[in-house]
Amino acid sequence: MKNIFCRGILSLVFTLVAATTSVAQNKSVKVGESLPESFWTTSFQVVNHPQKTLNLSDDKNKLILLDFWNTWCSACLKAFPKMELLKEQFGDKVKILAVSNQDRQTLEKFFASKNGQRFNNVVSVAGDQLFHPLFPHQGVPYVVWIKDGKLLSTTDGAQVNENTIRKVLGGESSGLQTVIQMSRERPLMLSEDFDREKGLSMINYSLFAKGRIRGMGFGSGFRRSGNQIYGRQFTNLSLLEIFSTLADEIFQMRKESFSEKRRIVEVQNPAVLDYIKKADGSVEDGNLYSYEYIVPLSKADSLYPLMLKNISEYADYSATIEKRKVRCLVLKRTSSTDKLRTKEGPTRFSFSMTETILKNASLYKLVNNLNAIPAVSLPIVDDTGITGNVDLTMGTISDVASIRKALSKYDLDLQEEEREIDMLIIRDKLKN
Repeated sequence: MKNIFCRGILSLVFTLVAATTSVAQNKSVKVGESLPESFWTTSFQVVNHPQKTLNLSDDKNKLILLDFWNTWCSACLKAFPKMELLKEQFGDKVKILAVSNQDRQTLEKFFASKNGQRFNNVVSVAGDQLFHPLFPHQGVPYVVWIKDGKLLSTTDGAQVNENTIRKVLGGESSGLQTVIQMSRERPLMLSEDFDREKGLSMINYSLFAKGRIRGMGFGSGFRRSGNQIYGRQFTNLSLLEIFSTLADEIFQMRKESFSEKRRIVEVQNPAVLDYIKKADGSVEDGNLYSYEYIVPLSKADSLYPLMLKNISEYADYSATIEKRKVRCLVLKRTSSTDKLRTKEGPTRFSFSMTETILKNASLYKLVNNLNAIPAVSLPIVDDTGITGNVDLTMGTISDVASIRKALSKYDLDLQEEEREIDMLIIRDKLKN
């Protein structure tokens, strides 16, 4: 009995030691640190290779690039041909390995698809559990550079090219900008020192920066408390997109529809407001902007007007919402008969160019979507006076004439008129 007890204790000890060792091996690696032995010896699943599993034990003397990706990432797929060319160019000097945490079945299904067949020569890790814990990140593409058994850098995919690889292989300063991906959960660039200060609470926060933040993706995020939005974050977008998004939010608050048709650009060089495209289809980093603004909950209802005013103060351009007299398509009732009366029931709204259905839904949703149709060149404004929900169905629409025909059965019409309406006006600032 005593021996059985002792063996049980020893077994528990060995289990704890093994678990501790495993945790230590999976600890994230920082730039400049050596890779754990498990990095080289642990086998991992792969697809698009004669073997089902591989390891990196024979690659210790190579420059290794781990290219983290997923099937839904268009930027990742776009970079695959470049990665394959670099593999051929540098041969045994460089190991480039695609890494996905999606399982084998998902990857094999993707590579068998019409879109994926273009990349079925890409050898990829499947269902990764080894590399993600060592190199945690928020999004993809994300590239890990390993040289001489150490983590050299972590970058975005744009920094992988012949020039940077040659410099790294030659021991020169590569100019790589290390990317430590940030979370949208935190205000942009706010130091973690803030969190350590007891009794300190944020009242207002603002950051406005020009140039790409490589640690963040292209997009937007919100600060919420329940149903209240008290902060908004934009990263790596054009000024035109930021201005327009803020205007769209303000128009929605007013139950009005915003589109580029409600925007007037009065600047000498409007191209610099938008994304500047490069020959390869990517955009110039130097013309991207990031902006975040946080207000107290008591001012949450004024967030977007405050943001538009704030960014206009510091940008090279001002953006305001003003009344302008412009040509419009005015949605009007052509009779006093109510042919839109809802039968109530569950709310349903679906919009397409082939079929549109409103069931117990707001007419505002219809107007908002009609404004987004490219063939409709003028802004549509609602002058029906209908505030409640309606029932309405429309068949195929393609232009103003087909929309008018579809609306006519409800005694509605679009009539072109000159109206004074709210418009987003973007201007050059007067320079002293």
